[in-house]
Amino acid sequence: MNAHTQARATVTPADLVITPRDRRFGREDATPRWWHGGRPVPSAFYNALSATFPFGEAFFVESVRAFRSGADERLAQDIKNFTTQEVVHSREHEAFNQRAADTGYDLTKLEERVRGRLTLLRAKPPIASLAATMALEHFTAILAHQLLADPRHLAGAEAVPADLWRWHATEEIEHKGVAYDTWLHATRNWTRGKRWQVKTRVMMLVTKNFVIDRTAGALELLRQDGIIGARAWTSLLWFIWVRPGMMRKIFAAWAAFFRPGFHPWNLDDRGLIAAYETTAPAADGGKKVRRAAA
Repeated sequence: MNAHTQARATVTPADLVITPRDRRFGREDATPRWWHGGRPVPSAFYNALSATFPFGEAFFVESVRAFRSGADERLAQDIKNFTTQEVVHSREHEAFNQRAADTGYDLTKLEERVRGRLTLLRAKPPIASLAATMALEHFTAILAHQLLADPRHLAGAEAVPADLWRWHATEEIEHKGVAYDTWLHATRNWTRGKRWQVKTRVMMLVTKNFVIDRTAGALELLRQDGIIGARAWTSLLWFIWVRPGMMRKIFAAWAAFFRPGFHPWNLDDRGLIAAYETTAPAADGGKKVRRAAA
């Protein structure tokens, strides 16, 4: 390696174990249409986010696995466990989305938008898909941190869907370094400057699309509830940016991505995982997966 290249240098905790938890949620009871405290706006926000997961997380797995070859033993194992977690997330959110559809929501437009974004990415070289995955995984990790750290985000929600979101958030935190470590492995022969320039451009594009698409998705679901115009916009923007203000509260963590030397595990928030595991209620199929997907 010459002076212009950088080997993979991860700060992922050496004792971190990514443990897939094969849990099932809400198979016996219907989920209310406005499951988040009987309120349409927070229900729409989380439903719009959930609509992206079955397609998005399959894409994440595909993007990361494309660069597993040549990875060291630790990273290869982390990729396997990441894959298993994401497959189960996709399954559970597909079931959650079906329950939303059973209450009368049509998620078609939201799903078509996700598929369109992913089609454009898949037309590019695989490293572009990995870069997008690395940026989006940071987004999901900081959303997950905020969701678990501040109980106000799920206050009043039905118990089963709330636990689905907490379970998902827990595993997003646990595997938050995998896509980034895979990115470091895949770009190990790049200069620091090139890596920073590419990831910065990708994160800005991902951020724009994420905010636009999730806002549009939530507004579409509110439209299906008969909530339109200024009422829809003001109530949704208040929920997202003011109170409880999820997007506002993740800003500092989002901005940290642009610092030289950034790594998702610069913040060790495994305490949130431990807190979840001590309080999580039993769920259908609440066993831990002992073998990761190949």
